[in-house]
Amino acid sequence: MRAAHEYRKEESFWKIEWYRSEKQALVMESDGVMAMEILLEEEYSSANNPHDTIILGSKWKWWAASPKVIAAAAAAPSPVVISSSRQEDVDPVNIAQDVTQLIGNTPMVYLNKVVQGCVANVAAKLESMQPCRSVKDRIGLSMISDAEQRGAISPAKVPPTTILVEPTSGNTGLAIAFVGASKGYKVIVTMPASINVERRLLLRAFGAHIVLTHPAKGIKGAVDKAKQIVQTTPNAFMFQQFDNPANAKVHFETTGPEIWEDTMGAVDIFVAGIGTGGTITGTGRYLKMMNRNIKVSELYDAHLSLKPTQFISYKNLAKVSSTLLKRIGYPKNKVSNDEAVEMARKLVLEEGLLVGISSGAAAVAALALARRPENTGKLITVMFPSFGERYLPTVLFHSIHEEMRRFQQC
Repeated sequence: MRAAHEYRKEESFWKIEWYRSEKQALVMESDGVMAMEILLEEEYSSANNPHDTIILGSKWKWWAASPKVIAAAAAAPSPVVISSSRQEDVDPVNIAQDVTQLIGNTPMVYLNKVVQGCVANVAAKLESMQPCRSVKDRIGLSMISDAEQRGAISPAKVPPTTILVEPTSGNTGLAIAFVGASKGYKVIVTMPASINVERRLLLRAFGAHIVLTHPAKGIKGAVDKAKQIVQTTPNAFMFQQFDNPANAKVHFETTGPEIWEDTMGAVDIFVAGIGTGGTITGTGRYLKMMNRNIKVSELYDAHLSLKPTQFISYKNLAKVSSTLLKRIGYPKNKVSNDEAVEMARKLVLEEGLLVGISSGAAAVAALALARRPENTGKLITVMFPSFGERYLPTVLFHSIHEEMRRFQQC
């Protein structure tokens, strides 16, 4: 018996032929995507169709990345041929039409060196591999696409041009700025003046206009300023990521299915931090839909200078996650800033993973669960939300900064 393989086709349908009965069945796509898990007994390559034709034995099953399955094939006692028929207008080359098509499908990797004392396997989902290096790329695209579909905004090629306004402390603003640049939008970002200069430079590189607010007012001051700009600027639009349903929705539609597919449904526990609550709400809801025994564990970003309740609309999304987690049974994780920074440094030095402080916090929580006896042999997946290079000016690299300052020219 060969190892299990997974086949996923977009913009295609699957045709199942039973040679014994000469009957045909058609399994239609569900919400545009159908996924299939197969146990292969032997593989067959046809001269006419060397890549798309497979002969299977009786041990195979269907499952969908979407909750709805229009039709499914039953197991056949004799071999069957399964072939895919693609639309003729699909470009055969593997080249994205634009940068937004590169968002998602981030890889997963096992942690190997920082797992001392663990009895469970821990695999990290590297959102640092997104085009703009953070999980927020997903919601940047989803919120813009959702607003376009509703007719709320229009890019430059469809006058009048909408001006996108967003209050942010960094990564969401960058995601909106880079997606906006690819689509032709003007972007205004409001942020506390305490945000580092490097983050501002990145925003300006994407063409975003930056409005700084008083640091003492925190993110609430940035939100108030963004609302003022929207009220006084023609064709301005604000996404309000903390309230926006497209936030959690994109994780239900992409992040959750990606984890399920990459682990072949073997994930037992999912760990992620809470910023807006969108990641853990959408991803957790999808995973629980696929397997109600999967547990989800949350933690708050350890490096935030503001308490979660200080976010203007934080509870609207976080409340959903809290309700979900009460059913699941794992409590919220409390990880100190020092623990998060220390783990982020270890991930760089021992695993070769250059990630941010939030990733360090998530790793601490995941490893704590992996050391529990009741989790022996289980698979824990943990979200690493951003790339470490974005945190060069922070405490994460403070000691290296000091070391570099002491260097003298030879």
